[in-house]
Amino acid sequence: MKIHVLQHVAFEGLSSIDPYLKNKGHQISYTHLYDNEKLPNINQFDWIIIMGGPMGIYDEAIYPWLTAEKKWIKSAIHQNKIILGICLGAQLIADVLGAKVYKNQYKEIGWFNINPVEDIKKTLLDKTIPENSPVFHWHGDTFDIPENCVALAESEACKNQGFVFNNRVVALQFHLETTLKSATTLIENCKNELDSSQYVQTAEAMLKNKLQFSNINQIMFEILNKLESQFPSLS
Repeated sequence: MKIHVLQHVAFEGLSSIDPYLKNKGHQISYTHLYDNEKLPNINQFDWIIIMGGPMGIYDEAIYPWLTAEKKWIKSAIHQNKIILGICLGAQLIADVLGAKVYKNQYKEIGWFNINPVEDIKKTLLDKTIPENSPVFHWHGDTFDIPENCVALAESEACKNQGFVFNNRVVALQFHLETTLKSATTLIENCKNELDSSQYVQTAEAMLKNKLQFSNINQIMFEILNKLESQFPSLS
């Protein structure tokens, strides 16, 4: 498959997703929005991955490329592309599908458990997210579940942790792609957000358990495999 990645900042890339896709023989290309690169023709691609970033989806005055990006994502959804949105990427998908995106009651940064909700059984991601899964978070915003979408999971700090649309668009508020290296880079670039509030861990706590990263990466690979399996049905 031809996969295109929308990247919002230099320090939030594919991480563990990159070797998984390359090992499968997929072609990967990028639009680096932070460098004001132009968005390509959607028809060139089968699968879109929308990464995270520290900006908010309503920050068009500061990041004017957000306006064009939203239109591009909406068009990709209408063209039945496979789409994976992570954190900011999930929020952008929620927005273009008509849902509200807003400040969560709490910042959620670090390792906190998520639990699948009952409706996940209706989706292609049934059985991919175990109960009480510690996953990596870094967000202050949240979203409502868009109309005609199915909720996936929740945490103590944030009710809506993801959703699926038509079994081909997956939006995840949390980060399953993160590795020890990418978490370290994220902390270096966004350490000003570590305010010691209720659901914000210290850098040391986030980095101390290396096994957690391989565990979430395995969940990510299962989700990628599920999305990959949808491709023939879209032809």
